Amino acid sequence: MMASCSFCGSTKEITTLGGINVGENPSLKAKFKDGSLFIWECPSCGRANLASWQTIYHDPEEKIMIWLLPEGLVPEEKVEAIGRQIEASSDLPEGYVFRRVTDVGSLIEKVNIFDAGLDDTVIEMCKYVTKMELAEKGGGKDILDTSMKFFRTDGPDGDLEFSYPGDGKMQGVRIGFNVYGDCAGIIRRNPSMKPSGGFPVVDQAWIARFFG
Repeated sequence: MMASCSFCGSTKEITTLGGINVGENPSLKAKFKDGSLFIWECPSCGRANLASWQTIYHDPEEKIMIWLLPEGLVPEEKVEAIGRQIEASSDLPEGYVFRRVTDVGSLIEKVNIFDAGLDDTVIEMCKYVTKMELAEKGGGKDILDTSMKFFRTDGPDGDLEFSYPGDGKMQGVRIGFNVYGDCAGIIRRNPSMKPSGGFPVVDQAWIARFFG
């Protein structure tokens, strides 16, 4: 794949991976999680660039497949057909979770969520609730459209940490695990909120549909 430097415009051929099974290549998991797999250095100016290409992250131990598909590359009807085909594969055991993301940051977040043993649908509701509370406390309504990301769990009670851009830098916010439990209960009582079929996109636009 030919990539152009976002700083000086020079081009370089970079290696891309159409699919990664971290069960077979465990050393690549860390490179997915820290994003280094998608970083390349420009040979002309030496600056680091982020490359994004179509690939599928597959973790058979966690039973997840996450399809990184930049917007506009594949028609939606084809995406749905591919998703149904893979989901129906007799080679996969029951319980697999399929997701689709459009950027590297979202891919990293999904991997972190599932590695922490959490449900990404519940995390999206937690983020929605957290942004609403921040807005009510003076953060302004603009924060509702902010891209908030799950960072990690921390502390003896498993508090959840999120990050989001604000005032020209990255901000952090921590919430108690009890919020996760409350949101999980809401989703359990509303099965229509559980995504299904193919490779669904579960993000802030997805959760906003239920609170419009």
